[in-house]
Amino acid sequence: MSQVVSYELHGNIGVISVNNPPVNALAQVVREGILNAVKQAQGDASEAIVLRCEGRTFIAGADITEFGKPPMAPALPDVLTEIENSSKPVIAAIHGTALGGGFEVSLACHYRCAVASAKVGLPEVNLGLLPGAGGTQRVPRVAGVKAALDMITSGRPIAAGKAKDMGLIDEVVAGDDLQAAAIAYANELVKAGAPLKRIRDITIDPASIEPGFFETARKNLAKRARGQIAPDRIVSCIEAAVKLPMDEGLQRERELFSELVKSPESAAMRHIFFAERQAAKIKDLPKDTPLRAINKVAIIGGGTMGGGIAMCFANVDIPVVMVEINDEALERGLGIVRKNYSITVKKGKMSEAQMESRLELISGTTDYADIADVDLVIEAVFENLDLKKEIFTKLDATCKQGAILATNTSYQDVDAIANATSRPQDVLGLHFFSPANVMKLLEVVRGAKTADDVLATSMAIGKKIGKICALSRVCYGFIGNRMLTGYGREAQMLLLDGCTPTQVDSTLEGFGMAMGPLAMGDLAGLDVGYKARQARTDLPDDPKLFRMGTVLVEMDRLGQKTGAGYYKYDPETRARLADPEVEALIKEEAAKLGIEQREISEEEILQRCFYPLINEGALILEEGIAQRPSDIDVVYVYGYAFPAAKGGPMFYADQIGLKNVYDKICEFRDRYGEDYWQPAPLLKELAEKGSSFAEWAAEQG
Repeated sequence: MSQVVSYELHGNIGVISVNNPPVNALAQVVREGILNAVKQAQGDASEAIVLRCEGRTFIAGADITEFGKPPMAPALPDVLTEIENSSKPVIAAIHGTALGGGFEVSLACHYRCAVASAKVGLPEVNLGLLPGAGGTQRVPRVAGVKAALDMITSGRPIAAGKAKDMGLIDEVVAGDDLQAAAIAYANELVKAGAPLKRIRDITIDPASIEPGFFETARKNLAKRARGQIAPDRIVSCIEAAVKLPMDEGLQRERELFSELVKSPESAAMRHIFFAERQAAKIKDLPKDTPLRAINKVAIIGGGTMGGGIAMCFANVDIPVVMVEINDEALERGLGIVRKNYSITVKKGKMSEAQMESRLELISGTTDYADIADVDLVIEAVFENLDLKKEIFTKLDATCKQGAILATNTSYQDVDAIANATSRPQDVLGLHFFSPANVMKLLEVVRGAKTADDVLATSMAIGKKIGKICALSRVCYGFIGNRMLTGYGREAQMLLLDGCTPTQVDSTLEGFGMAMGPLAMGDLAGLDVGYKARQARTDLPDDPKLFRMGTVLVEMDRLGQKTGAGYYKYDPETRARLADPEVEALIKEEAAKLGIEQREISEEEILQRCFYPLINEGALILEEGIAQRPSDIDVVYVYGYAFPAAKGGPMFYADQIGLKNVYDKICEFRDRYGEDYWQPAPLLKELAEKGSSFAEWAAEQG
């Protein structure tokens, strides 16, 4: 028997126990142990077999570290065949989460019981994969085709109660002792002479599926796929479950699983999976760094951003005080929070009672004295450095010693803000992304004097409120917004060179970006970028630079909020529409600047928008602003909607080849000038060595 899998008799019930911390992943030793235990049970005095797990969870999935390596016997399908063909009923006893291969193990069992808090799911789509051990064949046979499609293409786990309603779980058991409850359930089945209920024996009547169902599903999924191919292949597998016998369906599933494992899309998504976990680790921070207690939080500023941040803390039961300049602003801010929660209630994702309990955790004040006892303050006022410094001087005078003072600035100097206090060691940046209650990314900005425990506490509290944290040092715009300058610059330069706004945005959206840069500018408000540019002193004095954005703002075309920007917007649906007036205006401006417009390929649009991101990312790495290339990828996937199926800009660059990126940047430098196109020294060095960002990161340790 495997060291991580044990088997023993409890009366007439054989109990297989898996103990492979931390999440009982299906490593080779686990698969072998389960296989041997099931075989052993066939010849002993047991009348039924319970499969359970030690620790905090049932089998939470495959061992992802085995992906891409030579397969080691036994393969998971062989283990499931042994379970399914057992002459005695096998009962899965589920607690925690049964995910991916773990849930597929339970589906091969004849019965499934679970504690009420358990969840089951098939999240493989989030790694660019599909369930490869029968999940796409068994779930539709039990839960129905539509439910299976929704479950597998979303990757979302399902609570035990709902899973029971869907037929995926047979019994939700009570009590704290799952093993005892599972043994009792097994004995009930034995006494009742329960049959060996094999999901593979269920057939789906093809006539029960409405005509065109799978074609419609493919089209709908393609609209939100953003470069991912796994959803399409999942549809093919579920279609096979309807049209083919079980063994042929399993073969089709394995073929498509193998295709996805080798695909660049899955490689990119697996990269992001590991990068997300790596980003939480700060290289020079001792693991035993103590944390400060965060039991109460204050937010300075009750606007859209401040309200969203307040919700993040209320959602995890941490009381929040919102500070505003007057009662009117405070009421408006609290009203924004209530409105946001009301939308969630209307969508059925929260009850009225839950909303009220969270709102009770958010109070307001206009007096700084009321936040003297908080453990963390986050300033979220508009981007004016003098105003922020003034606020931090007040916080320094008001807040207790040991309180963490954070600024939510998008690009201001965190060190200058920290120096407005007598305790710069307690100051850092916590850059939330809008809307803060929805967006996953949190840039944690480490000041020159930020204390280790302040940093460790901020990373921990970010995780607690459900954010993916990435560390940045101080520079203009930190990681994300600093890199964005070149991306936005080239989007506008492309207009002058001959593109329409629709051409630029549709090309980037076709690549997988959630929204093109010009449409995004309209959404945010073109005046936001305009004001930010006015405050900068580092931009070249060039009439071409951000020309169209400036012209449109000065025409009071500010984007969606004024009904017109780069596009026109339908006043009722807010749908964006190409605007011939803007397209004519672009031609006029190009003529004034002496620019001869031309046809521009999609390839050039992608290169001119993305290569500045990559080049600036290389500079950020050289300067030590970001810890590692994969952290930059995390920032862009979770903060700027870069498609996960492309892995982030630095991973994407490695896939293209840094020599190709470098050569093209040199070509653009010769064509458009050194002000905008100057290869980063690190990019040049790696390109000439034939190396990659990933290899450079490995050398850095």
